[in-house]
Amino acid sequence: MAKRRALIIDDESGVRQSLGLILEDEGYEVATAADADQGLRAARAERFDVVLCDVRMPGRGGLEILEQLIAAQPDATVLVMSAFGQIEQALEAVRKGAWDYLAKPFTGQELLLAIRKADERERLRRENRRLRRALSHGGAGVSIAAASAAMREVFELVERAAEYKTTVLVTGESGAGKEVVARAVHGLSDRASEPYVAVNCGAIPEALIESELFGHARGAFTGAEHDSPGMFREADGGTLFLDEVGELQPPIQVKLLRALQEQEVRPVGAAKTFPVDVRIVAATSRDLEQMVAEGRFRADLFYRLNVFRIHVPALRERPEDVPVLADQLLAAHARRIGKAVDPLERDLLDALAAYPWPGNVRELENSLERALILARGRRITRELFPFLGETDGDVASDSCGLSVPTGESGEDLSIKRRSRALEERLIRLALVRTAGNRTRAARILELSPRALQYKLKEYAIDPLNPLPGDSDS
Repeated sequence: MAKRRALIIDDESGVRQSLGLILEDEGYEVATAADADQGLRAARAERFDVVLCDVRMPGRGGLEILEQLIAAQPDATVLVMSAFGQIEQALEAVRKGAWDYLAKPFTGQELLLAIRKADERERLRRENRRLRRALSHGGAGVSIAAASAAMREVFELVERAAEYKTTVLVTGESGAGKEVVARAVHGLSDRASEPYVAVNCGAIPEALIESELFGHARGAFTGAEHDSPGMFREADGGTLFLDEVGELQPPIQVKLLRALQEQEVRPVGAAKTFPVDVRIVAATSRDLEQMVAEGRFRADLFYRLNVFRIHVPALRERPEDVPVLADQLLAAHARRIGKAVDPLERDLLDALAAYPWPGNVRELENSLERALILARGRRITRELFPFLGETDGDVASDSCGLSVPTGESGEDLSIKRRSRALEERLIRLALVRTAGNRTRAARILELSPRALQYKLKEYAIDPLNPLPGDSDS
């Protein structure tokens, strides 16, 4: 395996030597340059995996050659180095495309950590590009991006499911990305060149759903002026995505089960059946097991759908995905509307990652599109996301809108009462972040499930509506 190569551009020989030793110990082959022009010539002549460039040097500085440097080494991790008082220039370098900046003096560990983070980012980009290509084969206009272990596990399940015709059930909250997963299953399968047909079972009136799914014959009902094949036959040879399948009423559940079992459909008003070869991917934000227990969803249909399950975690459960998604979604919308925009700054990405996103990826995408439209220039600022709140002031707010006063004038200084208020606030916040899952909330709070149940009664908290004023009563 070829050695990884690094280029160090700095006018101080001591810096070049010390950084070179650190990288050589890590297994890199190191080249150095004493000024910007020399470094640029080296970058144009050879390939490097990592480029370290000082922001300020005699003659031309790193900021002046950065764009040419990135153009010469598009696949390299470019890190800029700055001394005290040069942070603004370093941030400008990041806006221009550098991966990160290191403020001098920095340790060898900090340097290697920055490189490893960049390597992981590049690996994820390659994985995301591969998945996007698969999605595009399925005719999708969306893409998958993630940095979390939870979503990498989802990707692995998608790849396994795609190899077989087996029925897939995708679960998760509204807006979490269930249809993106369904499209990926189709796009990675041997049916990718065949139709992908999606139907939202909750958006079609009950009186029309049978006709939409199975088709109808001419004259079958008022307004049926000609034959309609229905979505099963439109998806023949490909994939039929049944979104929000938990919304189907019992009569249509029976007919759907029969179609899945027999692999044939009978249009409304028709005298004969039609064979279909369809791969089913169903999705739901409901708890189908609970619906089966309550008699609202057929057990036999549930078992027919629940052959291979893929659960898409809520965005608040994988905050490390937010920066990756935000960068990708912002770039996509900027291209679509034809507006130039700078990459999101790290402080803003951190704030977005800390927000719980009750509407999941869909809410994140809508918020970014709104911010892009409202931005007067290229820079997207925190003020364009009003739900993030202020960073300073007399109130310390969390992302759920729960707050504890911190000002000194007139506040209650009783430790007992303030401790109870803080305890209640943390319990409500944990329930928001776990979507009302008491077991996981107890784990976050480091309480036993029994202790949490006692405190829920004590504070009159509804786990499914934990925020003050959110209950339906």
